Amino acid sequence: MKFALIAHDNKKPDMVTFVMKRLAFFNQESVEIVATGSTGKMIKDSGVDKLQTVQSGPLGGDAEIAAMVSRGEITAVIFFRDPLGKHPHEVDVSMLMRLCDVHNIPLATNLNAGEILLEYYQNLHN
Repeated sequence: MKFALIAHDNKKPDMVTFVMKRLAFFNQESVEIVATGSTGKMIKDSGVDKLQTVQSGPLGGDAEIAAMVSRGEITAVIFFRDPLGKHPHEVDVSMLMRLCDVHNIPLATNLNAGEILLEYYQNLHN
């Protein structure tokens, strides 16, 4: 299972808390994580054993993850978005979300949806 973890700046602390509460899940041998630049650095610092990072979102990281989605490499995307902020790379964010829909990849865009998504995959794995 390979999960993409992305968070806008105002949501990065929420993502770190989310991951820290689920370190046992994310550190399983069967789980891989890919994250955008600064989100990935913060997640790595929280105790995740293995993590692949791509560019930060504004530098193309969202597009890199979208390409992985289109190649069938991603199991699910957890993207804590800031719906009230302006983002110069909104086009890439929209593309990523569209490709998740096109390729039927689960996408959680907030904390509660992320919790439900991971609970589903934990139950599949147990």
